Formats: sequence, structure tokens, C-alpha cells
Amino acid sequence: MPPLRATKSLDTIEGARLHSTDCSRWQRWGPYLSERQWGTVREDYSENGTAWDYFPHDHARSRAYRWGEDGIAGFGDDHLNWCVSLAMWNGRDPILKERLFGLTNAQGNHGEDVKELYFYVDGTPTHSYMRMLYKYPHAMFPYDDLVAENGRRGADMPEYEVLDTGVFEDNAYFDVHVEYAKNTPEDIVMRVTVENRGDRAASLDLLPQIWARNTWSWQPSKKPSLTLTTDAKGSRVIARSEGHEPLVVTAEARGDAKIDWLFCENETNVRRLFGSEGAGPFKDGFNDYIVQGEESAIRRDTGTRAAAHVHLEFAPNSRTVVTMRWRPESDADRERQALDIDALFARRIAEADAFYAGLQHEMDDADQRLVQRQALAGMLWSKQYYLFDVTRWMDGDPLQPTPPAGRKRGRDADWRHLCNADIVSMPDKWEYPWYASWDLAFHAAAFALIDPAFAKKQLLLLVKDRYQHPNGQLPAYEWAFSDANPPVHAWATWRVYEIDRAITGKADRDFLELVFHKLLLNFSWWVNRKDTDGRNIFQGGFLGLDNVGIFDRSAPLPTGGRIDQSDGTAWMAAYALDLMRIALELAVANHVFVDIGVKFFEHFLYIAEAVGCTDTCDTGLWDERDEFFYDVLQLPDGTSVPMRIRSIVGLIPLFAVHVLEEHLHGQLPGLRDRLTWFLEHRPDLARLVSRWNEPGKGNSLLLSVLRGHRMKALLRRMLDESEFLSDYGVRALSRVHRDHPFVLEHNGDRFCIEYQPGESDSRVFGGNSNWRGPIWMPVNYLLIESLYEFHRYYGDDFRVEYPTGSGQKFSLSDIADELARRLTRLFLKDKEGMRPVMAAYPQLQADPRSQDLVLFHEYFHGDTGRGVGASHQTGWSGLVALLLQPRSSVVAQALPVGGEVQPEVELATK
Repeated sequence: MPPLRATKSLDTIEGARLHSTDCSRWQRWGPYLSERQWGTVREDYSENGTAWDYFPHDHARSRAYRWGEDGIAGFGDDHLNWCVSLAMWNGRDPILKERLFGLTNAQGNHGEDVKELYFYVDGTPTHSYMRMLYKYPHAMFPYDDLVAENGRRGADMPEYEVLDTGVFEDNAYFDVHVEYAKNTPEDIVMRVTVENRGDRAASLDLLPQIWARNTWSWQPSKKPSLTLTTDAKGSRVIARSEGHEPLVVTAEARGDAKIDWLFCENETNVRRLFGSEGAGPFKDGFNDYIVQGEESAIRRDTGTRAAAHVHLEFAPNSRTVVTMRWRPESDADRERQALDIDALFARRIAEADAFYAGLQHEMDDADQRLVQRQALAGMLWSKQYYLFDVTRWMDGDPLQPTPPAGRKRGRDADWRHLCNADIVSMPDKWEYPWYASWDLAFHAAAFALIDPAFAKKQLLLLVKDRYQHPNGQLPAYEWAFSDANPPVHAWATWRVYEIDRAITGKADRDFLELVFHKLLLNFSWWVNRKDTDGRNIFQGGFLGLDNVGIFDRSAPLPTGGRIDQSDGTAWMAAYALDLMRIALELAVANHVFVDIGVKFFEHFLYIAEAVGCTDTCDTGLWDERDEFFYDVLQLPDGTSVPMRIRSIVGLIPLFAVHVLEEHLHGQLPGLRDRLTWFLEHRPDLARLVSRWNEPGKGNSLLLSVLRGHRMKALLRRMLDESEFLSDYGVRALSRVHRDHPFVLEHNGDRFCIEYQPGESDSRVFGGNSNWRGPIWMPVNYLLIESLYEFHRYYGDDFRVEYPTGSGQKFSLSDIADELARRLTRLFLKDKEGMRPVMAAYPQLQADPRSQDLVLFHEYFHGDTGRGVGASHQTGWSGLVALLLQPRSSVVAQALPVGGEVQPEVELATK
């Protein structure tokens, strides 16, 4: 990938704060609450692992969580000892709006789906300033309508969204802006600005709230407290928790509105849920008091939950502000003058503007700057405190009933070592409020642009002994830690290392080496567990590509046998190259790593030989007839059946490419001799690569599983607009399967796949997961990087027709640039001022005050670019921030790009 231009973000107040020794204090508080703790594996103590049913949304307001907390616009310390969020009530809803509502996997006609309108608008890496927007209708929120209508719709119909219900018509809603600003690392203000967007008067009950995460109901511990005190300075709440300095919490409403402090306990309402006796007030006390008027549901003086309740009356198109502040008691006692809250927010906003101006100082397009900033804001808001001790989860807690015995033989039974308690980047804090290891690799690459230290910490987490399995496997996600995710972590480690070096000017080889040693274990796990016959052909299984084929690859095949996977094998070839690259970088400072670098060079060649075999062996995945890579179904009777599905599976071999340049690595002691010896003694493998010719000539070695002809054949299909190439990137499935579905018949069963550019009509794996035609950001990003890498070897004189059939030829670098433009076009305004990703939100697009709100979906419609799947998937879709960043070939610390075509190259022939 062309290296990043240097940024000026370090030369700002936020940049200095981010890179100071005080940074950890500034990051102690942040947006670390989940948006959905209910329905997660962690909170599931059922015998059969039915997480959605065991802890449904209807229980969330009344039932204390064991492993985390959730809330709207949530904020908290880095262990969620204290949590802050916003609750509200429009006077019509059947329940207090305390958390975002959505459908479970079974309720949604395309799986789980949040049914709210909210947007992450801004944020800084230290969380010195954060802002989000929630849109709340005046009318009763359509809970029942959303459940019923989606229940009536089949998988062949679109999802029924909250905008479709009509509750936002005529702007009859509130814009609720929630901001946080830090006066000091521990002195924090929440500012809630509510605007009545409608032409009619409306009322709203607003409840900024603070509470203690419940730890005392699970194991013996001292219960925290929130206590109201009133003195000459007014009312304040004192928050006390063992081992922490007390906090002083105050609140204020502008105008005539009065603050009314309410208290309850963060404990389960056993009366409501289980019909048991129990003394309240319970967790749902605020709900029962506000909505049902039950005074007995709350206290007025103390509890473990406190809310600054204020009733607001709005004239048409009016607005008001409510604030809540918390700070250490010692700071509050020393304070001699009131804090100018508006001035604080103005100062922090100005610092955020300066930070992003430094990052974007070479970006001329205002819309590109807006999209990049919101993408990064979504990344920042999607951090979450993730707590999960599998052993404790299986065995149970001292103060709770023992879990069913079957749990110890069920989900994640072989991951008892896993004990996580960290701030982790989530794919989506509602739909995927748990880390996924391959998602996290892409998150780290995007985070490196603004917070390289945090990016490095994320990758280091996955290889800690509290995460990585003793056998070397990395945890996939809590629904099935043992699933095999694509091994992209060496790539991500190198990318983060490279970006960090370009931005800071320092090469953090300690980080590189630490991750490298742990990935050696992971690579060995892949080789020993996923190469059934030891042929260097891999059967990774699921590999994250939901619904990419006709079978659920994470389950036993209905045909029996196994699938030799084009993608699994290509991922491993790329993995070997990435580990080789890291080893050779480490060898610059420690020559011992030369040997291990050559080892991965050799391993790559063995895989390249296996994946490319056709006439000389029976292991190959390359199909000469179609000139494409296919998975191969190996049946129990020994029959091999190529799965002639033209999907992203067949393009992933493009990822396995690296240019080894002599002027960078040729002088490493022993490297040239080791490579030369190997190539001379294995001429059958030597034919797979080009040769270093003469020393000192700037020669380079191209390592790729694709020889020249095969690379061109793949690109011919990939760049064909009637197949993979969309106006918005590369599709996951060729459009050829729209009119010509792939069908496999076996023992009377029929299996079929056809091109579907949007939501899938199959629930082969999950509900809303679909790789049958849409555009996915991570694989597109890696395709772009691969084209840049090929260009480093072939140079500008090597040209490919683009688009296929157009008669126009371009360099691989130019094509990569154009693919990046197609991807960024998803989010940018077109000539009509519309953003393709927001096609499902015409009401917002037509509203001048909402048309600059952007969502970063999980994936995108293969023909129109409409956002599909999880609507706040700012994890891997946040990679658009990197694609928008201006790039150059002249940054001193980064790798060079381009180069001349080597005349002796053997890859230009078939």
C-alpha cells in the first residue's frame, strides 16, 4: 500500500495529550458501555445456549447484568465501576427509553437488527470530547409494529425499518445531542442538547444517570453507594466505591426546569421476572416511577443508581440544554469558582477541530474530510469494556445458583483459560457487542491513523495468554471462540507498525517482535490443525465468509468429506509472506531472524506449489477451463468436485503477494546465500518466483501464488462490470450467477447459490450475514493493497485492461487508485447531493440538517451501494478513513512504491 503522508495532528493540543505520559489518565474514562448487553453469550446461563431467549430485551430494564452494562450514549471508567448514560421518555412510550431497541436473530427477517436512528458524529482519541446524536419520535415508539411486520416478512423481502413506520414524518421528533467534555482527566461534563424538530409543542422527560456496575450480587464485595446531599452550594450526589476516591455528581437544567434526583438499586426485579419476594427499589425503578407513576419504585436519597430527572416542555422548533458533571471529591472541594461549561465545550471542540485539521491538512474536499472524521468518530465510540471469564461463567458465582452441568460440555468448553477484562474495539456495539478477531485486525489498521498506541494494544490483546489458546489458536468471537477466522493478524501487525513509524518517526520493533513470537504459535496451529493431509492445502472452515457458498462451512458437510478451500489456502500463503516480512524487518536489528524469515519464504513456496498445481499433481485449486480458483469438495469416496462458484474465494489468492527488494534486504547477512541455495536445490519451486540477478542493481523478487498469466486471468474477471466490478467496489459474488446459479445435486439433495446484491434469502450461517453479492470493505481494501504491491514489482509499463472490455489499459497502481475511489464513493455525495450508502434513509437525505449524517454499514449493495447489515459497523468499514487519507511515495520512513519491470521475470509467461 502506498505509505501515508505525514500528518500534523501530533502538533496539536490533542496530539500532544495523546502522546504524553499522561495519556492513560485521559483515556481512563470513555464511551466504554455496550449498546446491548442483553442477548449476549456472556449473560446466557441457559442449559442449551439460547442467549437471545434467556436474556431478552424485555428483561433488560429489570435484570442486573453480570458481565457489563449498556445504555444510550454510554460513558464509563475503564472497568465500568461507574457508568453514565441517558434515559428519556416522550410521555407516550410503554417503557422508559434507556437502551437501543432491536430485533433478535429469530425476530428479524434478515437476523438481528437495531431499529433506532442514532449517529456517531465526533470524538477525539483521548475522549476529551465526544458527540453523538439520537433521534427520538414524539409519537409512541413502534416496538410492536417493528416486531410484527418483520415477523410477517420473509427472507425474500426487505427489512422493515423505523423510518418505514412513519413516526418520523413531519419532523415530529427530538434531536437529542449528547456530548462529553473533560475539564481534567477525571472532571467530566455530559451536555445534552434537545431540539424539538417539529412544528408542534412537545414534552420530554430527560434522565442523565450514573450507576455502579453490579458486582456484589455475584461474589462477596462491598456495595457502592450514591447519596444525595444538600448544602449552601445546592444539591449534589456523592458516589462512593471501595478503592476509589469519592465522586461528586451535579446536574443543571437551563431555564426554569428543575432537577429532581431519583435513586434505585442496580439489582434484579425478582418480583416482576420470577414472581419471587424481594425488597426494592430495583433496577427498573426509574421506569416504573416515570412511566407508571409508582412512587414506591424509587428512593429520594440513596441507591446504586441515580438520575437527574427533569421534565421539559418544548415550544415548536425550540431547544434546551441539561448538563451533568462528575469529578473527584477533592477537586470539587478545592474548586473556588464555577466551571464555565460552554467555554469548556468550545475549547475542546476547537482542539478536536485542530487535531483533525492536522490529520487532513492535505485533503481539499470538505465532504471527504467530513466522512473521514465521522468514520473515525464511529471507531472511537465503538470501544467497549469487555469482561468475560469463561471459567467463572461455566462454574458459576458464589452468590448465584450453579449453572446447568451441560454448560461445561457446550459452547466454548475448551476455552476455560479465556479471561478478558479490557477496552476492546467492537464491530458494532449493538449488533456485535463482542470482539471478533479478524474484524479487530482491520480496526487496528484504521485506529493507527489517529491513535497508533491503542492500535498496537488491540493486536497485543489477541496474543495475550488470557486470550490466545495454549494450542496457539486466536479466539474468534464469544458465540464460538474455536471458529477459524482468516489469519490476517500478521498483516495487521505490519500495517500498524508501518503507519506508526510513518506518523511518529519511530520504529517500534519491540511491539513487532512481541506479536511475531506469539503468531509463530498461531501459524503452527493452522499448519497442524487445518491441513488435513499435510499437503499445504487448507480447510479453514467458516473463515468469516458467511453464506459465501452452498454449505455452512463451520458445520459437517451434508455430503460428507471436506472442502479444500481456495481462500483458506491463500490466507495461509499470505500469512507466510507477512511473517517473512516481519522477520526480515526484525533481522535489521537482530540477524538471528534471517533464518526464520527464510523458513517462511520456503513455507510460502510449498503452499504456492500446492495451490497452483494442475497437470503435475491433484492438489491444485486452479481450474484451467475457467481460469479461476475454486474450492474443491473432496467426497468420502475419493471423488474431487470443483465448486465452480465465482466468488471472492477465488480472488483471495491475489492477497498472497510480496516484493522482496534487494536494496532493502539484500545485505542482511546470509539472506542471499540462503535464498540462492534453496532456489538452486528446489528448481521446481524456483520456477514460481523471479530471481535476483546481480547484486547492487536494485533488483527485486516477486513472491506470489499467481504467475503472470493467472494474475491477469483473475483481474480480467475481477475488473469485469458484468461480473465482480461494481460502481462501488468489487462484489463478493460474480453477477454471472444472477442468470446462471451454481447448483450441486448429491444423493437427491439440491444445493444452490445465486447472485444477490443485497440481503441474502439464505440463513445458512446466521441471519443478516451475506457474502452472495454485496461489497465488503475489508476484502476490497486488501485487493487494493495487493494491486499496489504487484505494481511495486511490475511498474507503470505493465498495464491491464480496465474495465474489462473497455479497450483502455492502466497500470496496477492506477487501477488500485480507481478501486479506492469507487469504495469511497459509497459515502460521498453524488451530483444530486445523495450518498449511496444512505439510500435507505431518503427522509434524512432530503433534510438539510441531516444529510451530512453518515452510517458505516457492515456491507453494501452490490449494484446500488446501499448500506446493508449492521448499520454502525464502523469497524472494518472504518477502513474508508485510510482510503480517504492522501498518500505519497516520498515519506521517509515508509516503504517505496513503484519500480521498473524486470526483464528477466519469468512470471510474464503461463
